[in-house]
Amino acid sequence: MTNARLGEALRVLGLDDTATRVYLTLLERAPAPLDTVAAAAGVSGAELATAYGVLVEAGLASAAEEGGETVAPVPPAAGLEVLARHRAAEVEESRIAVSGAFESFRRQRLAAYNDHLVEVVTGEAIGPRIRQAWASAREQIRQFESPPYFPLAAATHDALATLARGVTQRVVYSRESLEHPGRLEEVIEPCVKAGEQARVLPSVPVKLVIIDEAYALVSLSIKEADVHNTMLVVQPCGLLSALMALFELSWQNALPFRGRATLPGGLPPADRRLLWLLAAGAGDDVIARELGISRRTLFRRLQVLMARLGAANRFQMALQAQRSGWL
Repeated sequence: MTNARLGEALRVLGLDDTATRVYLTLLERAPAPLDTVAAAAGVSGAELATAYGVLVEAGLASAAEEGGETVAPVPPAAGLEVLARHRAAEVEESRIAVSGAFESFRRQRLAAYNDHLVEVVTGEAIGPRIRQAWASAREQIRQFESPPYFPLAAATHDALATLARGVTQRVVYSRESLEHPGRLEEVIEPCVKAGEQARVLPSVPVKLVIIDEAYALVSLSIKEADVHNTMLVVQPCGLLSALMALFELSWQNALPFRGRATLPGGLPPADRRLLWLLAAGAGDDVIARELGISRRTLFRRLQVLMARLGAANRFQMALQAQRSGWL
């Protein structure tokens, strides 16, 4: 190894210029008195003592006292190996320290960031936050709806106003929503008539409203929404992505609901509504109440529909109604 390359290696390993110059001179002149090496290297006094002390501490030279004592370097292969190991140990300690500092910094920043990923809203603050969410929608609202309902008088008005602004609304209703007194006639059907895309499942996993892809309002469970009166606001994160995927999967499996619109084939709106309530899983008492008829009248109309569709039971009637474009 040339002196130039060796000097560069020593600097990389942490020796300063003076100590490097003394060591290179020591390799050329040793064994020799220390003052001879110092004179050749162009150093003396305190500067020499400091530089030679660095070499001894690094394992590159044997210890020597000031004066004319003969000194010699540690063989370069052994000396540089020791120095390299020392330097590697120092670098590893530095890496661990930096890694620990960064991890601490990351935890602090992530903790601060996580404070904003999920916001807990309770009590009287829920109503205004729900209305703010509907007003902030720009492209699409996706919703799971099921009782119990938060007492928000303007909820239907807000939904209709959002539809009027051209915002797409897709709602998956639970069967309980259709059975809740007055909900179908006063809330669901007016929204469907205004352009809401509605579907029905026997049940929904959570009460959920997704605003565009910006954030979601969600309760931990339907029962807890009633007991604890608590709502979560979920900002963009893995949880929000999971909620959106859950909605899309449920939407695909849900039965479309079209309200009171006229069906092809001349089916009266009342019979169409009967079929949809039946297909959604509503019980006979609920269907009779929603249609404003008695159970006896309901059974008679069901018999007429089954005969018209050539069905022997309600299940066959639902299949034939779907094939005929009535559902």
